[in-house]
Amino acid sequence: MKHRPADVALAVKRLQYRHHRALSRALAPLGLSLAQWDTLRHLHRSPDASLHDLAVLTFQTDQSFGSLATRMAGRGLIERIPGPGRAVRHRLTAEGERLRAEGQDAVDAVFATSFHGLSAAQLDTLGELLDSALGPDPTS
Repeated sequence: MKHRPADVALAVKRLQYRHHRALSRALAPLGLSLAQWDTLRHLHRSPDASLHDLAVLTFQTDQSFGSLATRMAGRGLIERIPGPGRAVRHRLTAEGERLRAEGQDAVDAVFATSFHGLSAAQLDTLGELLDSALGPDPTS
């Protein structure tokens, strides 16, 4: 075995850390943190998502995401809309959508640089291997 599982896991973590640092630098000129841009991205994909759903998608607790959502609403990036019962739904504002799109360009540039050494076939293989390693979501 050329690569031990622990070494592969560490390489995945190192790549993730490198991406986080590069993404934070790329998004800073837009006035966005990585967590804020990730929220905008998920709301673009899932309009009307609940606070809990967004917390899970952005790897945060409900409480920390609630604070983030309040700040983002205060900046006019998202709207918080009462849902059924005690639920609160979230939507992008026009400004939030504009920053999401600009942020997407910055994010795409970071990832293009990160994976420039891989061919399209190698990138597909990496994606397939990661999908296999992740397997089905045990929480769904």
